[in-house]
Amino acid sequence: MYKTLVTLLMCLPAGIMAADALVLPPADVDVIGQVQYMEAREGDTLLDIARRHDLGQNEILLANPAVDRWLPEPGSIVVLPNRYIIPDAERTGLILNLPEMRLYYFPKTKPGRFPVMITHPVSVGRMDWVTPLGRTKIAIKQKDPSWRPPQSIKEEAARDGTVLPDVIPAGPDNPLGRFALRLGIPGYLIHSTNKPYGVGMRVTHGCVRMYPEDIEALFNDIPVGTPVQIVNQPIKLGWLADTLFIELHPPLDEDLHLYEDYLQRVLDAIAEFIGDRDTTLEGGPTRDFTLNGKAIRQAVEEKSGIPVAISR
Repeated sequence: MYKTLVTLLMCLPAGIMAADALVLPPADVDVIGQVQYMEAREGDTLLDIARRHDLGQNEILLANPAVDRWLPEPGSIVVLPNRYIIPDAERTGLILNLPEMRLYYFPKTKPGRFPVMITHPVSVGRMDWVTPLGRTKIAIKQKDPSWRPPQSIKEEAARDGTVLPDVIPAGPDNPLGRFALRLGIPGYLIHSTNKPYGVGMRVTHGCVRMYPEDIEALFNDIPVGTPVQIVNQPIKLGWLADTLFIELHPPLDEDLHLYEDYLQRVLDAIAEFIGDRDTTLEGGPTRDFTLNGKAIRQAVEEKSGIPVAISR
C-alpha cells in the first residue's frame, strides 16, 4: 500500500498539488499529509505562522505547547501539524469536524487526474451558540453578501453596548467577508471573515468561518447542492499500511462530562475500531500487531491533534 501511494505521488500531473490539496489515498488508508517543521523568524507570532501555513490558532498552539504564542524565540523550531486522519464519514462533499475545527473537501475527480482532498482550518460556534451536527448541503452561494444580524445577536451586542444595524452592507466591515456558502440549515453559513486571527477557535454564533484566502479559493469549485457532514470526533483512528494511528483533540466544552476518563474513552474507541473486545494498554495480538500502551497514554496526555502510531 505504501509503495502504491508513493507511485501515485510520483505520477501526478504538474500543478495538481496545491499547498492545500492532498492526493486522496485508497479507502483502506486513513492517514494523509506530513508533519513539517520550520524555524520561527524575527517578529513572527505563532498566529502569523499558522495563517501562512493554513493552520488554525488552537491547532498550532496544541502542537507547540512550549513555544510562546506572541514572541517565539527566533530560530526556535515550530511544528506544523499538516498530517491528518480523515474523519470517519463518507468521503464526499464537505466534512466538518467540530472539535478539530477543520474542514475537509472532496472535489469530484477531474478527467486524467487523481482524486484529491482539500483541507482548511475553520472557526465554529461557541458553547452557547453551537454549530449543529448532522447532514445538510450547500443551499446558496453568495459573493459580497450583506449581513442581516438576527435579533438574538443584536440583543447580545446591545448588552455589550453595541447597536447593530438591521443590515450591514458588503465591504471591509462585514463579518461575512466577501464569500458565503449558505447551508440547508436555516441561519447557518460557511463564510469568510474580517477577523482572520479568530480562525481555528470557537468564536462564532454557530456559523463556520474560514480564512478569506481559503474560501475564495474554494468558492467557485463548490457547487450548490454539495453534501455537508458536520461531525463531532475528538478521537480519530485510522490505518496507514499495517500501522494503527490515533489523533486526539480536546473535546467540546459541552462534552467535557463525557470525557472525564478520556483514556477509557480512547480504549473503548480502539476496541470498537479494531473489533477486539479484550484490548488493554498492555496490548494483545490483533491483526498481527500489538498496541503500544506508552504511545496511547502519551497521546491522551498531550491531545496534540497530530496522528500518533499506537501499534507495534
